[in-house]
Amino acid sequence: MMIAPARPYDVLLVEDDAADAMLIEDALTAHGTRNITQVEDGMAALDYLRDPANPRPHLIVLDLNMPRMNGRELLAVIKTDEDLRMIPVVVLTTSSAPDDVSGAYRQHANAYVTKPVNLDDFERAVQSIDAFYLDTVTKLPRQ
Repeated sequence: MMIAPARPYDVLLVEDDAADAMLIEDALTAHGTRNITQVEDGMAALDYLRDPANPRPHLIVLDLNMPRMNGRELLAVIKTDEDLRMIPVVVLTTSSAPDDVSGAYRQHANAYVTKPVNLDDFERAVQSIDAFYLDTVTKLPRQ
């Protein structure tokens, strides 16, 4: 059973599979997410994140295997970018390869969940990102 957080938050979902995206969106909506923006690859995610007209997400849910810029490359950019690195990232992917798991955590992913999605595991991963952390991720002014 999904338990809503203390306050709603905004999520950027970076997922190229439409069926997976719908399942994740349903789970996040039940979890109390206010707004979910879905993009299909890392390049589109960077375009979204760097556009000053878009709201800054409180959380990024990221697939690893995507066209153009994959999730590994995007995670590296996000976590080394001064303006983006504080946004928590949950990696949600089909890969359970030890190199992918350890690589994601080395790049400072906040959680790692494998597909097919077990909704209980996904809920625990989202909840593992401390409410304090989500509360302190501010929408920094864009320069």
